[in-house]
Amino acid sequence: MVEERTGPGINYDIPRAVPINIDYIPTASVVVSSSQFRDDVSTLPVIEPIVGKFSRSSSLKANLVISSTSEIQEDGPVCLDAIKKDNGKDKCDIIESSGELENFNKLKGRLEGGLESLEIKNEEDFQGYTNSSDSESAESGLSSSSGIFAVREEEEVENEIQPWHGRKPSAVTFLDPHLSSTISDEAESSQSDAESIHDMPRAERKGKKGSCYYCLKGNRFTEKEECIVCGAKYCIVCVIRAMGSMPEGRKCITCIGFRIDESRRNNLGKCTKVLKRLFTDLEVKNILSREKECEINQIPARLVYINDHPLSRQELLMLRSCQKPPKNLKPGRYWYDKESGFWGKEGRGPCQIVSTHLEVGGRIKRDASNGNTNVCINNREITKKELRILKLAGVPCEGRPSYWVSADGSYQEEGMNNGGKIWDKPTTKLACAVFNLPIPSSSVHSGEEKVDKASSSPEPKMLHKLLLVGHDQSGTSTIFKQAKQIYKVPFSDDERQAIKFLIQRKLYWYISILLEGRERFEEEVLMDEKNKQPVNDPSTSSASGSDVQFERKTIYSFGPKLKVFADWLLQVVVSGYFETTFPAATRVYAQSVEELLKDEAFQATYSRRNELEMLPRVSTYFLDRAVDISSSDYDPSDNDILYAEGISSCKSLSDMEFSFPESRQDSLLDPPYQHDSSIRYQLIRVHPSTLGENCKLLEMFEDMSIILFCVALVDYDEFDEDDNGVLVNRMIASKQLFERIVTDRASSGKNFLLILNKFDLFEEKIIQVPLSQCEWFDNFNPMITPNSTGRSSSSSSSTNPSLAQRAFQYIAVKFKRLFYSLTDKKLFVSQTTGMEPENVNAALRYAREIIKWEVDKPNISITEISTASADASSFL
Repeated sequence: MVEERTGPGINYDIPRAVPINIDYIPTASVVVSSSQFRDDVSTLPVIEPIVGKFSRSSSLKANLVISSTSEIQEDGPVCLDAIKKDNGKDKCDIIESSGELENFNKLKGRLEGGLESLEIKNEEDFQGYTNSSDSESAESGLSSSSGIFAVREEEEVENEIQPWHGRKPSAVTFLDPHLSSTISDEAESSQSDAESIHDMPRAERKGKKGSCYYCLKGNRFTEKEECIVCGAKYCIVCVIRAMGSMPEGRKCITCIGFRIDESRRNNLGKCTKVLKRLFTDLEVKNILSREKECEINQIPARLVYINDHPLSRQELLMLRSCQKPPKNLKPGRYWYDKESGFWGKEGRGPCQIVSTHLEVGGRIKRDASNGNTNVCINNREITKKELRILKLAGVPCEGRPSYWVSADGSYQEEGMNNGGKIWDKPTTKLACAVFNLPIPSSSVHSGEEKVDKASSSPEPKMLHKLLLVGHDQSGTSTIFKQAKQIYKVPFSDDERQAIKFLIQRKLYWYISILLEGRERFEEEVLMDEKNKQPVNDPSTSSASGSDVQFERKTIYSFGPKLKVFADWLLQVVVSGYFETTFPAATRVYAQSVEELLKDEAFQATYSRRNELEMLPRVSTYFLDRAVDISSSDYDPSDNDILYAEGISSCKSLSDMEFSFPESRQDSLLDPPYQHDSSIRYQLIRVHPSTLGENCKLLEMFEDMSIILFCVALVDYDEFDEDDNGVLVNRMIASKQLFERIVTDRASSGKNFLLILNKFDLFEEKIIQVPLSQCEWFDNFNPMITPNSTGRSSSSSSSTNPSLAQRAFQYIAVKFKRLFYSLTDKKLFVSQTTGMEPENVNAALRYAREIIKWEVDKPNISITEISTASADASSFL
C-alpha cells in the first residue's frame, strides 16, 4: 500500500509507478545485466515487454533511440536503455515492488535497427495508449493475449532498400506466453510473405545517383555492367572486383546462388560493351553461355502455366530439353496443342510449333486462343487469321466443323473420312508468312529419307571404349592429357581456356598457402625473440609502460602495401568466395603478384616451402613461372597442361577418340597383326564423384571394352577426409573404390587393367617412408641388399630389383589376389609414370592387346604376344 506523502515541498522529481494490468505482460523474458544500470540498482527483475495494438490517432509521440549494435546480440539477451524524461535527466522508471516488476515502458523492435527505446512524455500519454489499445482490441475482437501484435509508429515505415545481401533477421520475437506454441494463420502468412519479399538481395546505393556501386565514382553516362539479381551497377574498372569469374553469369559475388530478378530476364545472355572491352570473344561466349544454362537462372516452374495448369520442375525440364523447345520462354500463361505442337500465349493465336505429345500442362481449352470463328482444331477454337489460312488451303469451314490436325499438317474432320494437307500449297505457306503464323516442318518425311540413306550407307568403323577411373589425385587427368598429346588429338579452345583458368586459380591458391605459412613463421620468430628477451630489461619495461606500440620487424614481415594484399587474399580464402573471385581477379592483381614474388619476406617463406604440408609438389613448377601465368595474355604450354591438377575446375566427364598410329616394322610395341586402321578407340576419363554413391551410375558405361583403374603408388602414407569428416588412407580409399567398381553389376565380365601410377615419386618416397605405413601392407618385409635401395636400372632390375620394384610387385600381387577373390579372373597390371609419354603409350597399347586377346582369343597363339607387353602385364 503506497501512502500519500505530506510535508514541505522537495526540489527533485519523485519516481512514480503507473498502475497497469499485469495480464498485458507476456512472459517472454529479456535478460538484463545489472552492471549496465546505475550502481544503486543492485538486482533487477526479469523485464517483460508490454505488447499491444497501437492506434494511429493515439497521442503517443515516439522518440526513437537506437541502441549500440555492440550491445545487441543476434539471438541473445537484449539490454533496454534507461528512459529519458522531459527534463533531460537520465532516470530509470523501473520500479520494484515485492520483488516483481510493476511498470514497464513500450519496447519497439524493428527488423534492421535492432531494439529501440521509446520515450513517454507523461502519464496521460501512457494511459491514453493503454486505453486506446484496449478499446481498439475490443472492437476488432482481438484480445491482448491472442498471439503476435504489430507495434507501429505514428507514420508508416516504408520498406527501405536493403543491402545487396538481404535483410537481417529480427533478434526479438514477441509471443503470448499462453499461446506460444500456436501461431495464427495471419502470422504464418505474413511470415511467408516476408520471406518471399526478402529472399531477393537488393542493391544499396551509397554514392551519388548514377555512380558505381563499388568505387562510388562516375555518373549516369559512365558505361556500367548490371547485376541480374540485385541490380547493382559497376563501372568497367570494378566489374571483375565485384563479380569475379562469373560462374553464373553477371552476378555480384555474394549474389551467386540467388535466382535472377524476372524484370531483368530479357538481358539474359545478351552481350554488352563492357564485357567486350574486358574479355576476349571466347570468354564472353562462355560467360553468356553459363548465364543462360545455369540452373538457378532458369524460370521458376511455378511461374509458367500451360493450359491453365502450373508446371512442376520435371515438366519444365521436359519442356526445355525436348527436341523443339519453346523459344524465349518467360513467366506467363500459355496454351499448348499436344497433337499438332502449336504453341501460343493465352488469349492469342499460335506463334510457334514445339515438340508434340509432351506430358506437360493440362487439357487444352476451347477458348485458349480467344477465337470466335466456330471452327475448332484439336478442341481449340481458332482465330480469324487461322480461318483465312484454312479457307485458302481449301478446307471446308461452313457450319461448326471440328478437325484433328497432326504434326505433319494433315487434317481430318471428326467423324468423317475426308482430309488432306493444309500447308502443301506454296500460296498457303506464303500467306502464313504474311500473317506471321508458324508452318509445320517436313521433318517426318525427311527423317524417313534419312533412315533409308543411313541403312544403305556402309557400316561404321569398329569403336572400342576404354573407361579410365581412379581415386582423386591418382593421376587419371595426367594420363588423359598425355594421351591427347601422344595421339595428336588437339585441345579445343574451350578446353584450353578451362585449363588456363584452372592454372591461374591454383596459382593464387598456392600463394595463399605460402602467405599463411609466412604468418606462422613470423609468429615463431617473434615468439623466440620474446623468450630470449631478459625479464628485467629496461627497454622492455619502458616500452610496456608507454602508450605507443612499436611494431617489430622480422625477415618474414611485409610492407604496408603487400600486407594489405596478403590480408585480402587470405580473407577471400576464408570467406569461401575463392572459386568465384579467381581467376578473373588475376587481371586486377597481376602487378601485386609480381611485387610479392620479389619481396624478401615471401622469398624467405618460399625457401621453407617444404615445411608446408598443404603445398603440393607441383606448385614449385607454377610458382617459378608465376609472373607469366598471372598475365592476362597467358597461354598454357603443353607442359603447363600436363602439370595442371585436373582438366577443368568441375569434376566432369572427359573423352577423346583416337587411333593408334602405325609403328615401324621392327617395333615390339605394335606387331603387324595388331595395327588395323578401321578400328578406333575412345578413352573416357571419369571422376569418381561422377559415378555417384556406391557407383550407381556405372551402368551408363556397360558397353566399355575394358576398365582402366588408376592407383597412385605414393598414396600409401597419405590421408584424405571422407564425406563424414573422417581421415582415411588414400590407398585404402582406392582399394574400396576398386572393390565397388569390380563388384558392380555393370562391370560383370569386364577385363580390368590396373595402372600403378607415379612410380618415379614412389622410388623416392619408399626409401624414406616404409610401405607398412598403410595397414593393408603391414606384412611387407623385403630382403634388403646394399644395391637394392637405390633407383632401378635396366641392367640390374632383372638380377637385383630395387626396393621400389619389390614394393611395386607386392602391391600388384595384393590387388591381383583381391580381384581374383571377387571375380575368379586375372587382373592385368601396368607400371606407369604419367609424366612420361612412353609409359602412357605402353599402357594404352597394352590395353589394346587385352581387347584384342578377348576378341580373337582362339586365333592368337601365345608366341604372338609381344615381349614388351608381357613385361608390362604382371608379376604373377
